Amino acid sequence: MSLVLTHARYQFLETVRVPIAVIGSAAFPAMSMLFFVVPFAGNDPVAATYATAAMLVFAVMSACLFTYGIGVAEDRAQPWDPYLRTLPAGPLARFAGRILSVIAIMAIAIVPVLLIAAFLTEATVTPAQLLLGLAAVLLGSIPFTLIGLFIGYALPSKAAVVVAQVVFFPMAVGAGLLTGPPAGAPEFIQIIAPYLPARGAVELVWAASTDFAPNVLSLVMLGVWVVVFGALSVWAYRRDEGRRFS
Repeated sequence: MSLVLTHARYQFLETVRVPIAVIGSAAFPAMSMLFFVVPFAGNDPVAATYATAAMLVFAVMSACLFTYGIGVAEDRAQPWDPYLRTLPAGPLARFAGRILSVIAIMAIAIVPVLLIAAFLTEATVTPAQLLLGLAAVLLGSIPFTLIGLFIGYALPSKAAVVVAQVVFFPMAVGAGLLTGPPAGAPEFIQIIAPYLPARGAVELVWAASTDFAPNVLSLVMLGVWVVVFGALSVWAYRRDEGRRFS
């Protein structure tokens, strides 16, 4: 456990030493709350609650895709990374440490969203719903963690930056994170949303924090994304390791 915490501390400090990386993860969802949620849904308790949950998933997507995808790719380009792979601790401590550090960054990213929801909107949840909703956010982050790891281990850093950006925004829009309550999304979004992991993730949060009944297809597809990108991220890691030590 001490090795995991050591790696987590190292990864977290390395990230926060470039403040714009953390600020960007927190600022984009917060600005989306201010521009899209507060003026259009802030006075409606139901709509504001749904929109806040969507922005939490939005924040988690941003933290995972960019911190894992770009961060891992940049680490691979440094001489320090091959050296770490030769240490007897093995990859598990590094993976677990990285996951803990990104969870900390995710926590930083969602705080502004929660504060804006609490002070500038009529969004309402009970303490139990809040805790369940945060647990659902953490659970919903799994597919984005795996997608980010796949991008980071499969691509060089310059390509990872582009791919993470291309994946992030269309996935958020396609899942209906920026279109308000579920019933208010355009028909095209309602058709494609259940097949995207962001939709399954946000429906978990909606179910935990409201009386929303999640779509079975959305949850099944969320599991499919986890399995597929879990396998792809392991493959990408092993391929990268094989290239370095062959």
